[in-house]
Amino acid sequence: MKEPNSQLRQIGLIGATALVIANMIGVGIFTTTGYLLADMPSRGWVLFAWFIGGVMALLGAVCYGALSQRLPESGGEYFFLSRTIHPSVGYISGWLSLFVGFSAPIAASAYGIGVYLRPWVFGVEPRWVGTFAVLMIALVHGAGVRRGLLMQNLMVGFKLLLLVLFLSWAGYNLEDSVPMPSWDFQYDTFSVSLVWIFFAYAGWNAVVYIAGEIKEPHRNLSKSMLIGTLAVILLYLVLNAVLLWGADPDSIKGKENVASIVAESLGGTRMAGFISFLIVVSLTTSVSAMLMAGPRVYAKMAEDGYLPSFMKSPNPPGCSNMVFQLVVVLLMLWIPRFRDLITYIGFTLGIGTALTVVGLVRLKRKEGASMHVPGWPVIPFLFLLMVLWVTVFSIRNNPFPSFLGLLTLLGGWVAWWIQEKAKERNNSS
Repeated sequence: MKEPNSQLRQIGLIGATALVIANMIGVGIFTTTGYLLADMPSRGWVLFAWFIGGVMALLGAVCYGALSQRLPESGGEYFFLSRTIHPSVGYISGWLSLFVGFSAPIAASAYGIGVYLRPWVFGVEPRWVGTFAVLMIALVHGAGVRRGLLMQNLMVGFKLLLLVLFLSWAGYNLEDSVPMPSWDFQYDTFSVSLVWIFFAYAGWNAVVYIAGEIKEPHRNLSKSMLIGTLAVILLYLVLNAVLLWGADPDSIKGKENVASIVAESLGGTRMAGFISFLIVVSLTTSVSAMLMAGPRVYAKMAEDGYLPSFMKSPNPPGCSNMVFQLVVVLLMLWIPRFRDLITYIGFTLGIGTALTVVGLVRLKRKEGASMHVPGWPVIPFLFLLMVLWVTVFSIRNNPFPSFLGLLTLLGGWVAWWIQEKAKERNNSS
């Protein structure tokens, strides 16, 4: 049986996997380890936290893979939740995608590009550099899916090659004299650290936003998420081992530019320059991947009447959707307080993905044996328990950004309610 709109499905397994990897390897991995080390007394527990975060991402990828096989259309959480729970919940998730799923991470990555390019652009304000980078990447994607995808795949391959070269060199040059840490455990700080790590792993679900453009979606959607997530978990663990044991812990505690500090410690200023270039490439691919995925969510919301009809463009979404996202991204890019921003992103994204897995549970219970969910019921419920654990401790230890996350959820529901009331008045008149 021929799939609907099969002529629009241009992205294969390699392209889909590259999109997942590009989305995941972003600003989080190069900034959060310094924050984690400042809050946790042991490098060993920091590395273990990255492992647990990877397990969470992998469990989520399995759940999303099962859901995408059943509902292989573009739109991400908005589409899933509208069909499995209620249109209001889907609207809230689309609202989250606009502000938290795409715009905030794009802004954070763009700021990181500006920070690491600063020595080469004569000290220009990072936000101006980030603004220029976002606009240039958006122009490439505006030229069409094939050109944007070609740029995406080439840059992901280049980024992975550079990362492997750096990790091989750094592993060879690590000092045996660096002392091993104690394994003292602090439950609260470990739990809260997973919020930042969840942000760093965010992107394992990237392909569900463009599912309508994936070839053989029933096979490639889940496969690309699993392959991409496993590759990034391995890469993150090795990279963090280098970051944690490559320099004096006191020199990187609480610092954002951890990778540059470690590179300079291991190989001097030339290596610091190389790692800065590597990070710029990494963040550029991350911005590219998110700019590619976001407009698909807005197109799906427009099809359902929750955004203006001019955004209801044919696959792939057109210029209006990209401009819509760019406006929100640039507004967020010029808002300071980076640490609170990543806490807000990690907390809110966790709730959004948990709601999606709740939708999977509802659908599985409704359809029974006809729907295959790997590891049912252990994997979905274990993922939900882990997200609940992180959410509770985040509210307790980081109330302000967590409150902003809850406020964003409430704002999404209010916006949906206002639109529904407006629709009722129009229908009755």
